[in-house]
Amino acid sequence: MPGHPLLQWLVPGICALLLAGCNPFGDAEPMMEEYLERLGRVLDTPVVAIPNTLPDASTPPRRRERVLDMPDLELGMLDFMSLYGCELQYVVGERNSVMGRVMQPLNRLRYEIRFIRAAQDCLSQVEDEGLEQTLLGAIESKRASLPIAVWNATWGVEEVERLLTLSKGFYPVASESDVVSDLTRDLGQMNQAVSALAAQQLDVSLDDLGRIHQRWQAEFRAGQIINSARLLIASLNAGSDMIKTRLDERPLCLNSRPNNQSDIVRNFFFNIYIGEVQPYMSDVSRARDSLIVALAELADQQREVMPESFEHWYQRHLSDQSDISIWRQLDQAMMQHTRHWQELLGQCGMRPG
Repeated sequence: MPGHPLLQWLVPGICALLLAGCNPFGDAEPMMEEYLERLGRVLDTPVVAIPNTLPDASTPPRRRERVLDMPDLELGMLDFMSLYGCELQYVVGERNSVMGRVMQPLNRLRYEIRFIRAAQDCLSQVEDEGLEQTLLGAIESKRASLPIAVWNATWGVEEVERLLTLSKGFYPVASESDVVSDLTRDLGQMNQAVSALAAQQLDVSLDDLGRIHQRWQAEFRAGQIINSARLLIASLNAGSDMIKTRLDERPLCLNSRPNNQSDIVRNFFFNIYIGEVQPYMSDVSRARDSLIVALAELADQQREVMPESFEHWYQRHLSDQSDISIWRQLDQAMMQHTRHWQELLGQCGMRPG
């Protein structure tokens, strides 16, 4: 019955769901498809669809290719140190235990730092010159291999694969920025720790690194941002081709005098491109400038130990300086699309700034 309370509650809700489902600007891919379809209509040119295959992208190399071999001290030296009566004895004993032989990368990094600090403390208790030289050699060896332990505890962990997966679609339209902000803040903290360890500052806290890895496991925003960059490159280049086709055929306005079609094009430009598409482009760009840039810093400051298999992936997906950078391609696609719009509307004396 019309006045039934349940119907009064259900009908508006169902209508809202139907309207949301019909909104092509609510998700990234339908929005770009709609943009290109409408652009073709207002320009009276054939529609150039988004290519079935987006620009190349991939997940990071497999973990066994990312993880670096960690050099270790000779077993005899470890056994010798484990007999000496200082804190180092317990640190070495932990490493020689069953659990110590299968340490996860973060725990291995903690162990390496504990070893260096314990060995340095042990030096003050050593009277035997031979043992002192052994300890000094062990400390030097551990300090030299510390960057490898740092790499494995950052880029060698399984959790980073989840953060960068490409299987979770595109960056959401009108996405809440809290997730990206949290991830970026975490990476800022991690980058500070990596920088401190690179300077052999061993008092840096690693307490939050496990929590950061857990957040990586729960989020996949970085991969979504990469996917959206690919979508925007393909879509904007397709749109540029359509505008270029119109520019090459006949002017939108004669003698810079607006007409009915130019009014339609201008309204489309402001209502659809500026009103719907450009805010999403800005969201993706801001997410890139925070999260992707922070990831690039995490990799860039470890270039000395970066595996060769990782280098190409880094140049493509994180760097904005490389010739093969997806971000350079995105910048070029956005600039070209903007120039074509300016030239088209400039024919009618309506060139946007």
